Amino acid sequence: MSSDSVQKNGVTFECIQGDITDQHDLDVIVNAANAELMPGGGVAGAIHKAAGPELARTCESMAPISPGKAVITRGFELPNGHVIHCLGPVYGRDEPSDELLADCYRNAVQLAEKEGLESIGFPALSTGAFGYPMEPAAEVAFETLLALSSELKKVRLIRFVLFKDADRELHQRVLTRLAG
Repeated sequence: MSSDSVQKNGVTFECIQGDITDQHDLDVIVNAANAELMPGGGVAGAIHKAAGPELARTCESMAPISPGKAVITRGFELPNGHVIHCLGPVYGRDEPSDELLADCYRNAVQLAEKEGLESIGFPALSTGAFGYPMEPAAEVAFETLLALSSELKKVRLIRFVLFKDADRELHQRVLTRLAG
Protein backbone atom coordinates (compact mmCIF):
# COMPACT_ATOMS: atom_id res chain seq x y z
CA MET A 1 0.00 0.00 0.00
CA SER A 2 1.74 3.11 -1.27
CA SER A 3 0.82 6.61 -0.12
CA ASP A 4 2.39 10.02 -0.54
CA SER A 5 0.47 12.56 1.51
CA VAL A 6 0.03 16.23 0.76
CA GLN A 7 -0.74 18.85 3.43
CA LYS A 8 -2.93 21.88 2.71
CA ASN A 9 -4.34 24.23 5.37
CA GLY A 10 -3.82 21.61 8.08
CA VAL A 11 -5.64 18.91 6.12
CA THR A 12 -3.80 15.77 4.98
CA PHE A 13 -4.66 14.41 1.54
CA GLU A 14 -3.75 10.79 0.72
CA CYS A 15 -4.15 8.47 -2.26
CA ILE A 16 -3.94 4.75 -1.57
CA GLN A 17 -4.69 1.54 -3.43
CA GLY A 18 -7.07 -0.60 -1.43
CA ASP A 19 -10.58 -1.62 -0.43
CA ILE A 20 -12.79 1.26 0.71
CA THR A 21 -14.73 -1.11 3.00
CA ASP A 22 -11.53 -1.94 4.90
CA GLN A 23 -10.45 1.52 6.13
CA HIS A 24 -10.54 0.97 9.90
CA ASP A 25 -8.96 4.33 10.75
CA LEU A 26 -11.55 6.50 8.96
CA ASP A 27 -14.64 8.02 10.63
CA VAL A 28 -16.65 7.96 7.41
CA ILE A 29 -16.40 6.51 3.91
CA VAL A 30 -18.20 7.78 0.84
CA ASN A 31 -20.47 5.57 -1.22
CA ALA A 32 -20.68 6.12 -4.98
CA ALA A 33 -24.44 5.76 -4.72
CA ASN A 34 -27.25 5.37 -7.20
CA ALA A 35 -30.30 7.66 -6.97
CA GLU A 36 -32.26 5.06 -4.98
CA LEU A 37 -29.34 4.53 -2.52
CA MET A 38 -29.66 0.78 -3.02
CA PRO A 39 -26.99 -1.90 -3.49
CA GLY A 40 -25.61 -2.00 -7.01
CA GLY A 41 -22.34 -2.91 -8.61
CA GLY A 42 -18.89 -1.54 -7.87
CA VAL A 43 -18.38 0.60 -4.78
CA ALA A 44 -22.09 0.74 -3.84
CA GLY A 45 -22.38 -3.05 -3.97
CA ALA A 46 -19.24 -3.56 -1.90
CA ILE A 47 -20.27 -1.02 0.75
CA HIS A 48 -23.80 -2.42 1.08
CA LYS A 49 -22.46 -5.98 1.29
CA ALA A 50 -19.95 -5.06 4.00
CA ALA A 51 -22.43 -2.90 5.96
CA GLY A 52 -25.19 -5.52 6.00
CA PRO A 53 -28.91 -5.29 5.21
CA GLU A 54 -29.64 -2.52 7.73
CA LEU A 55 -27.91 -0.02 5.44
CA ALA A 56 -30.37 -0.58 2.58
CA ARG A 57 -33.31 -0.44 5.00
CA THR A 58 -32.09 2.89 6.37
CA CYS A 59 -31.47 4.30 2.89
CA GLU A 60 -35.00 3.54 1.65
CA SER A 61 -36.50 6.54 3.45
CA MET A 62 -33.79 8.90 2.18
CA ALA A 63 -34.14 8.16 -1.53
CA PRO A 64 -34.24 9.32 -4.17
CA ILE A 65 -31.41 11.84 -4.25
CA SER A 66 -30.34 13.94 -7.23
CA PRO A 67 -26.86 14.31 -8.78
CA GLY A 68 -24.48 16.29 -6.60
CA LYS A 69 -26.37 15.57 -3.38
CA ALA A 70 -25.05 13.77 -0.30
CA VAL A 71 -26.78 12.10 2.67
CA ILE A 72 -25.32 10.39 5.74
CA THR A 73 -26.16 7.13 7.52
CA ARG A 74 -24.59 4.95 10.17
CA GLY A 75 -21.96 2.49 9.00
CA PHE A 76 -23.63 -0.56 10.58
CA GLU A 77 -21.25 -3.54 10.13
CA LEU A 78 -18.51 -1.46 8.46
CA PRO A 79 -15.48 -0.49 10.55
CA ASN A 80 -16.52 3.15 10.00
CA GLY A 81 -19.16 4.88 12.10
CA HIS A 82 -20.77 6.53 9.10
CA VAL A 83 -21.32 6.34 5.35
CA ILE A 84 -21.95 9.40 3.20
CA HIS A 85 -23.86 8.51 0.05
CA CYS A 86 -23.21 10.75 -2.99
CA LEU A 87 -24.89 10.58 -6.36
CA GLY A 88 -22.34 11.59 -8.95
CA PRO A 89 -23.29 12.70 -12.45
CA VAL A 90 -23.61 10.29 -15.35
CA TYR A 91 -20.98 11.63 -17.73
CA GLY A 92 -22.50 13.06 -20.90
CA ARG A 93 -26.04 13.00 -19.48
CA ASP A 94 -26.14 14.97 -16.21
CA GLU A 95 -24.91 18.47 -17.01
CA PRO A 96 -22.91 20.44 -16.11
CA SER A 97 -21.11 17.27 -15.07
CA ASP A 98 -18.04 19.04 -13.64
CA GLU A 99 -20.17 21.23 -11.36
CA LEU A 100 -22.31 18.28 -10.24
CA LEU A 101 -19.20 16.21 -9.49
CA ALA A 102 -17.66 19.12 -7.55
CA ASP A 103 -20.94 19.40 -5.59
CA CYS A 104 -20.60 15.72 -4.58
CA TYR A 105 -17.17 16.24 -3.05
CA ARG A 106 -18.08 19.60 -1.49
CA ASN A 107 -21.36 18.33 0.00
CA ALA A 108 -19.75 15.16 1.36
CA VAL A 109 -16.94 17.01 3.14
CA GLN A 110 -19.28 19.68 4.46
CA LEU A 111 -21.57 16.94 5.82
CA ALA A 112 -18.59 15.27 7.54
CA GLU A 113 -17.55 18.66 8.93
CA LYS A 114 -21.09 19.35 10.22
CA GLU A 115 -21.14 15.93 11.94
CA GLY A 116 -17.77 16.61 13.61
CA LEU A 117 -15.98 13.81 11.74
CA GLU A 118 -12.22 14.09 11.32
CA SER A 119 -11.39 11.62 8.54
CA ILE A 120 -13.15 10.75 5.29
CA GLY A 121 -12.44 8.23 2.54
CA PHE A 122 -13.53 8.71 -1.07
CA PRO A 123 -13.69 6.40 -4.07
CA ALA A 124 -13.28 7.97 -7.53
CA LEU A 125 -16.91 9.15 -7.79
CA SER A 126 -18.68 8.78 -11.16
CA THR A 127 -15.71 7.06 -12.86
CA GLY A 128 -17.15 3.53 -12.96
CA ALA A 129 -20.52 2.76 -14.53
CA PHE A 130 -21.28 6.51 -14.74
CA GLY A 131 -18.46 6.88 -17.28
CA TYR A 132 -16.63 10.00 -16.07
CA PRO A 133 -13.04 9.89 -17.42
CA MET A 134 -10.63 9.25 -14.54
CA GLU A 135 -8.17 12.15 -14.95
CA PRO A 136 -10.76 14.93 -15.42
CA ALA A 137 -12.71 13.47 -12.47
CA ALA A 138 -9.58 13.53 -10.28
CA GLU A 139 -8.92 17.15 -11.30
CA VAL A 140 -12.46 18.20 -10.32
CA ALA A 141 -12.17 16.31 -7.02
CA PHE A 142 -8.84 17.78 -5.94
CA GLU A 143 -9.54 21.33 -7.20
CA THR A 144 -12.74 21.29 -5.13
CA LEU A 145 -11.28 19.71 -1.99
CA LEU A 146 -8.04 21.70 -1.95
CA ALA A 147 -10.04 24.95 -2.27
CA LEU A 148 -12.39 23.84 0.52
CA SER A 149 -9.57 22.84 2.89
CA SER A 150 -9.15 26.37 4.27
CA GLU A 151 -12.75 26.27 5.60
CA LEU A 152 -12.43 22.94 7.42
CA LYS A 153 -12.15 22.92 11.21
CA LYS A 154 -12.93 19.24 12.01
CA VAL A 155 -11.94 17.24 8.92
CA ARG A 156 -8.18 16.67 9.06
CA LEU A 157 -7.74 13.68 6.70
CA ILE A 158 -9.13 13.21 3.19
CA ARG A 159 -8.15 9.86 1.70
CA PHE A 160 -8.82 8.59 -1.80
CA VAL A 161 -9.08 4.80 -1.80
CA LEU A 162 -8.61 3.48 -5.33
CA PHE A 163 -9.17 -0.13 -6.28
CA LYS A 164 -6.44 -0.22 -8.95
CA ASP A 165 -2.88 0.96 -8.39
CA ALA A 166 -2.87 2.71 -11.80
CA ASP A 167 -5.83 4.80 -10.59
CA ARG A 168 -3.97 5.58 -7.35
CA GLU A 169 -0.92 6.70 -9.33
CA LEU A 170 -3.07 8.95 -11.54
CA HIS A 171 -4.79 10.51 -8.51
CA GLN A 172 -1.46 11.03 -6.76
CA ARG A 173 -0.04 12.74 -9.84
CA VAL A 174 -3.07 15.07 -10.13
CA LEU A 175 -3.04 15.85 -6.38
CA THR A 176 0.68 16.65 -6.38
CA ARG A 177 0.32 18.91 -9.44
CA LEU A 178 -2.71 20.82 -8.12
CA ALA A 179 -1.40 21.19 -4.55
CA GLY A 180 2.01 22.42 -5.70
